[in-house]
Amino acid sequence: MIRRAETAGGLSVPRRRVDGVRRGRKRVTIREVAQATGLSPAAVSYALRGIRTSEETQERVRAAAEELGFAAHPIARALALGRSGMIGVLCGSLEDYWQQSLAIGIGRALFGRDRYALILDAAGDPERERELARRLRDQRVDGLIVQSLDPAAPLWAELAEALPVVSIGDALHGGRSQGEVVFDNRTGVTQALEHLAALGHRRIGVLTSTQPSTPDRPADRYVNAEAGRLELEVTSAVASQSWTEAAETALEMLAGPDRPTAVFCFSDSIAYGVYAATRALKLHVPGEVSVCGYDNHPMSALLTPPLTTVDWDIDGVVDAAVRVVVDAVDGRAGGRRRVVRSPALRVRDSTGPAPR
Repeated sequence: MIRRAETAGGLSVPRRRVDGVRRGRKRVTIREVAQATGLSPAAVSYALRGIRTSEETQERVRAAAEELGFAAHPIARALALGRSGMIGVLCGSLEDYWQQSLAIGIGRALFGRDRYALILDAAGDPERERELARRLRDQRVDGLIVQSLDPAAPLWAELAEALPVVSIGDALHGGRSQGEVVFDNRTGVTQALEHLAALGHRRIGVLTSTQPSTPDRPADRYVNAEAGRLELEVTSAVASQSWTEAAETALEMLAGPDRPTAVFCFSDSIAYGVYAATRALKLHVPGEVSVCGYDNHPMSALLTPPLTTVDWDIDGVVDAAVRVVVDAVDGRAGGRRRVVRSPALRVRDSTGPAPR
């Protein structure tokens, strides 16, 4: 059954429906929309894209396209607009639960803006990260959001010449990224170490995922600076974002007689590994070892005991990163943008007075 419906400008357009459902048929083409509107296919294409045509024509063409059931093929639309609709999201390590939540949040926020996230995992390997970043560029994503393992790599300045790049966590080499959502790590580190020092801790272990190739990460540098100011004895070690592997590193740190009385971890996932190590060593948290994280992942409040941690407001991080990258892709950025996230220490039961 073919019904006809009036559209803008008095145009009568065939509508092929049976009880609101289209008959099984091939995809409606732009040529059919052109025939229904009396315009050329090129004019219809321009009208659907909102360019080179009047608002009246655009309204008429869109109404006809809707009545006919026309939907632009995503590949054809990408070619016409010079965009893919895809935003690359390159995570340093998805073994980190906070980064998992970050990727999920970014994917959902991009979908709400009619974009799609292509999420890749560098698995804690800086070389893998660089290779995946190049592949995202070569696949012509419209933009890139990255929480980099190696922010000092020269590659980032090169990529920024080809597409909008937005970093989360640290500023990237060269300063030519379209934007950055950075953490006020000095304040975050200060809050955590001052809290432990006020509880009487002087020997503090620090577990960080920073690679030997990137020793100048701001957060790590601030630990040494604050340790000197607070007269703390700090022992640092590199730990994986995988809590099972972090547990092995924590076991080595806590097994000796001069073990630290508190452990400060640069991610909650690493702190989960410390919990596992203390249980293997039959050490009480916080009676014998206090533990502090750095993400406030939702699961951290559910641990026994709940984890003291530094909160960066992940929803705010997601909103800022997506807003900056979408504005850059759409040409609304107005220059390089820098968003600084402030921390808040969430004191829970995993930290207590230093043992005597």
